[in-house]
Amino acid sequence: MFNTRAALLAFALALPAGAVLASDEVKLTDETQQQIRTTLTEQGYEVRKIDVEDGMYEAYAIKDGKKQEIYLDADMKIVKIKTDD
Repeated sequence: MFNTRAALLAFALALPAGAVLASDEVKLTDETQQQIRTTLTEQGYEVRKIDVEDGMYEAYAIKDGKKQEIYLDADMKIVKIKTDD
């Protein structure tokens, strides 16, 4: 019986923490997409598609004739750029 109570208590305490983590995920709204497009267009990118991957925004774009994947955090800061050869 003690193990069951301990397990239930641990589960109950973990629920709020999981909810907090889930709320930190980025959400792709129309407004967010427009912000990303504007930001990247101002930097010379031609944005083709925007997605969410691994908790970050991922924009597929072309710059200087090269296909690129640009990863942005929740604050719209570029954290990584992958260029296709």
